[in-house]
Amino acid sequence: MKVKRVLISQPRPANIEKSPFYELSRKYDVEVAYRPFIKVVGVSLKEFRAQRVEILTHTAVIFTSRTTVDSFFHICEEARITVPETMKYICQTEAVALYLQKYIVYRKRKISFADGSFTSLVELIIKHKEEKFLLALSEPHKPELPETLAKLTLPVDPVILARTVASDLDDVSLADYDVLALYSPTDVRTLVEKFGTEQLPAIAVFGEGTLRAALDAGITVLANAPTSEAPSMAKALDIYIHKAEAGEEIAPVALVTDTRKEEFIRTQQHKLTKKSRVRRPAADTATRK
Repeated sequence: MKVKRVLISQPRPANIEKSPFYELSRKYDVEVAYRPFIKVVGVSLKEFRAQRVEILTHTAVIFTSRTTVDSFFHICEEARITVPETMKYICQTEAVALYLQKYIVYRKRKISFADGSFTSLVELIIKHKEEKFLLALSEPHKPELPETLAKLTLPVDPVILARTVASDLDDVSLADYDVLALYSPTDVRTLVEKFGTEQLPAIAVFGEGTLRAALDAGITVLANAPTSEAPSMAKALDIYIHKAEAGEEIAPVALVTDTRKEEFIRTQQHKLTKKSRVRRPAADTATRK
């Protein structure tokens, strides 16, 4: 089967030639189109206040996206909150950390960033465990981060700063595409609400949560990332297109739970408990003196 057109449910890159899908399009002579299935909007000041979270009672903010950065500083401006110079910022990626320059002087703030992985971010937060964290989230969001920080009994207050809503897709015809790449459970929900689950192009997904949402909706998934074989969506599509054009049978993707995260959480819980026990006798000795 010849794959002619692929639809990516993401915004069109500013520089197409630097996109990971550019080489894919040249390699297989396939047209790659971009159309976000969702958009993220910041919450109103009223919605923020309804959550009864006080920004100034926290000493650090955890950001996982640029949208929540925008919303955080917009809320602060609208509520006339002056963020103290001592506030720390923990970011999931360097890109999010650098985005803070839109609002603060980067060099004068205490900004840390992880490598984009879940484990790296959790380890970074643990390094700053003495802080009182505000966790900036979009709704809906993956529950694993707030749930993990709760299991680790770290002082974290989650707050919804942005909401994900469906884009207008009235002019999109899925019949024009051979493959559709989805990146979030909300992408899946938008697909189902707008187009149903019948007569879909081949579906590729990114992330365990997206895969779970697709399978729960009764959608057959033929390509997914990240995996050891396909760490990126571009690689997953490369593998799929190669097999499809070679006439190879492509087995539907099944959900395999990653047990490494649970083991990682248990290890971090043990480390934190051990450190707490080490500090306690010293504190007791000082009290007796």
